[in-house]
Amino acid sequence: MTSDAKSPEEYIASLPSDRKEAIIQLRKTINSNLPKGFKETMNYGMIGYVVPHSLYPDGYHCTPELPLPFMSLASQKNYIALYHSGIYADKDLQAWFVGEYPKYVSTKLDMGKSCVRFKKPESIPYELIAELCTKMSVEEWINLYEKNLKKMK
Repeated sequence: MTSDAKSPEEYIASLPSDRKEAIIQLRKTINSNLPKGFKETMNYGMIGYVVPHSLYPDGYHCTPELPLPFMSLASQKNYIALYHSGIYADKDLQAWFVGEYPKYVSTKLDMGKSCVRFKKPESIPYELIAELCTKMSVEEWINLYEKNLKKMK
């Protein structure tokens, strides 16, 4: 489910009440812990955290006029999704996250390539997400992105 919202506040205002508080808390967690340089925006109909063109003028290789995406937060039909490109691109970071997750949540991790799905808002591990946010700087993300992009070419 993508949104036509023009701002994170407008996006959150459009959510059903059972999702609103969780998204507000996730957004606060991300904004409080994401390293300097990332910018919050609306991206692909979700709340996005990107490397702005001022820091990475090339933008996203698929759509260079868009800034380089890093994380996104969305209320999907059956779950809340946290998308983290670093988990997808860095196998060590993914292994760390998968290993830490059971220390915070008793239910099985529901995860795709870069997406962590939370079907129950009350089971979102905010402390773990806060720590995840601190694990990669803008510079590290750009370097990893460029390294992986060159493999694709």
